[in-house]
Amino acid sequence: MGRPRRRLPDPVRRRAGQRHTAGPARGDAPAPGGAAEGWRGHRPGLRHGRHAAGAQSPLPRSAHRRRLGRAAVAGRGRVRALDGEKSTARRDAGNSATVNQYLLALLWAIVGAGGGWLVRRGSVKLARLEGLEPGSKRWQEIGPPILGAVLFATFALVITPFPLLIVRSLFGLVLVQVIFFDFEHRLILDRVIFPSMALALLVSLSPLVGSHAGLWQQPWWMGILMGVIAGVLFLLLALAGSAIFKAEALGFGDVKLALFMGLLLGWPYTFTALFYGAFLAAFGVIVFAVRNRSLKGTIAYGPYLAAGALILLLDPLK
Repeated sequence: MGRPRRRLPDPVRRRAGQRHTAGPARGDAPAPGGAAEGWRGHRPGLRHGRHAAGAQSPLPRSAHRRRLGRAAVAGRGRVRALDGEKSTARRDAGNSATVNQYLLALLWAIVGAGGGWLVRRGSVKLARLEGLEPGSKRWQEIGPPILGAVLFATFALVITPFPLLIVRSLFGLVLVQVIFFDFEHRLILDRVIFPSMALALLVSLSPLVGSHAGLWQQPWWMGILMGVIAGVLFLLLALAGSAIFKAEALGFGDVKLALFMGLLLGWPYTFTALFYGAFLAAFGVIVFAVRNRSLKGTIAYGPYLAAGALILLLDPLK
């Protein structure tokens, strides 16, 4: 016979499947699958994120959150301060650039007024060389300086490359001279238009010499082609007008001006400028008819063509 087993006291005995509140008994292993989940679910300490037998933090969870929240807010404040400094610096730089641009426009307007005054003085001398008596009306005296100042200020605001600004401003002064001299004497001077053609031709050929100043945005031959086309077109219009009306409809000065515009503007801006010129000339005819109550007489077409070219010169991407 075997030795009788000793009965353990009730507090020491365990029920089948019972586990210690601090975890599984040594040697026990969780059942596979859902049994493991059930085992974890019956551990009351882990259900709330803390082990029942582990050491508790002296601070409650809400205190931890408040402390972390203050640290996060302080960090966000420093980041926002840095972002604010950067945005302020960018805003100050933008304001400084704007102020510099307007200051340049003001200074360039003064240069334009001086250029317009020189245009007027030169026109007086050129008129006397042609045997013409220069006028002394108020608009003839102050018109070129005022228009020159307005043009130069506008050029400075819309054109960034300085070499392009200088070239456009010079051509602007040429067109100012054409406008006021043709209004006054019904004449476009060869002494003015031929050197201007040569300068426009050099600008259109600038890509051939490797110019990176942005003076010409088209193929080098485009200015020559458009100059020839515009010149031939106006020559045909002049001949047709003379044959139909038995009088000079367009002067040869207008033909040379159209050739200059083709060299200066290229494709398709030459035709755009000619369209603007025709529109402005139609408006001028209406004003002439209202003032004189008659269509008899002559008007200068050159100033309106030159005004159309000035409008196109304001485009910095042309």
